[in-house]
Amino acid sequence: MKNDRRRAPKGGRPRPAKPQKPQKPAQKRTPRPAAQPAPTPPVDETPRSFRLGIIPGATPGKWVGSWKQRMPHVDIELVPIAVAVQRAALDDLDAALVRLPLDDRDELHVIPLYDEVPVVLASIDSFLMATDRIEADDLAGQVLITPADDVLGPLDLPTRAPDFPTIETTEDAVATVATGVGILIVPMSLARLHYRKDVDYRPLVGGRTSTVALAWKREATTPDVETFVGVVRGRTANSSR
Repeated sequence: MKNDRRRAPKGGRPRPAKPQKPQKPAQKRTPRPAAQPAPTPPVDETPRSFRLGIIPGATPGKWVGSWKQRMPHVDIELVPIAVAVQRAALDDLDAALVRLPLDDRDELHVIPLYDEVPVVLASIDSFLMATDRIEADDLAGQVLITPADDVLGPLDLPTRAPDFPTIETTEDAVATVATGVGILIVPMSLARLHYRKDVDYRPLVGGRTSTVALAWKREATTPDVETFVGVVRGRTANSSR
């Protein structure tokens, strides 16, 4: 029988215990510092005003409301401007709601906001109001009134020009339409602006749309302008630009 050298014989000395390797002390991990939020730039609360130009038909109500909540220390002044002089008016404004096209685009920042469909206005008794929408062919032979403050420009329609002098304003043109002597084509917001009980309107299928945009001079980009841009684009007060 083979000797088992791993075991001590009976009555012999016990085998000494194996020496234990010294344990390294546990190293303490230094916790990483928590990420700190980016510092919020200070808000200039100096009382002042923000001048916003408004073309006829534009409805900035929801943006004005948001501005008053976010910038209570900055009064917003709404300045009516005519489309014919909207570019020149921008020289004296912080920003403006305008209609495209706009001259000198290279000198401006322009953000298109929405397109307005064109509508045909006619006397409430006109046969044109018997349908929900109007096709170009439906206007064959109709007298198309184009006021001096027209915003759509030349329209390729089978209409004819009136035999009376040019009417100066869209409001007066609507009053003339009420007499039944012709029709008028404008963006829908202007039809609503100049509403009359004796005049109605219908969308013109395939007609030229009118784009409303926010514009301001590049050299006049201020923190207040950037804040209003954020309001128009729906950014919150804590959103990055």
